[in-house]
Amino acid sequence: MKEATERQKEVMDFIAAYVHSHSYSPTIREVADYFSISVKGAHDHLTALRKKGLLKQGDKKPRTMGLVKNRDEEDIIDLPILGTVAAGRPIMCDENMDGSIKIHQSMLKKGRQYFALRVKGDSMEQAGIMNGDTAVIEQQNTVRNSEIAVVMMDEAVTLKTFYRESNRIRLQPENPKYNPIYCSGDIRILGKLAHIIRSYQ
Repeated sequence: MKEATERQKEVMDFIAAYVHSHSYSPTIREVADYFSISVKGAHDHLTALRKKGLLKQGDKKPRTMGLVKNRDEEDIIDLPILGTVAAGRPIMCDENMDGSIKIHQSMLKKGRQYFALRVKGDSMEQAGIMNGDTAVIEQQNTVRNSEIAVVMMDEAVTLKTFYRESNRIRLQPENPKYNPIYCSGDIRILGKLAHIIRSYQ
């Protein structure tokens, strides 16, 4: 069985997550929309996966594709969803576990800790982060300028682009209808954005 490319692994992860959420597989158009590619591009990826023996499809009907079970399934892990993060105004942090998502280990750095949060709001939409998305967060307490970070302020949690200025911290939304949030330093960085997972209803 041939090894999948990095992009093909991302397609497989999307299919696995979609099936986990919906109990049926996505259409080719939904694959194309998720990766912002043409339908032909999505079809080519799926055809390549079938040729490599990594994807099967029943009777060429829609929503019948499925991943071929193999030893790589051992590398699929359940990542806990720890509540909701605001991509808008900060909201209260809810650290109660709110289910989990399945993700392939190849999407995560070895030796690092990750968690997921549900996104609420539209302030980061120009960074491709939409209301209802699931954000996969690499847990760490520092980030560099221009990285998208999960930040806690007075027990509220928000997802913004992080900038450290001379005497303050600026949390920058990626939507012109929102103003930046300025902090004097009394914040806690929970991690930086690693991946966004989106489901199409």
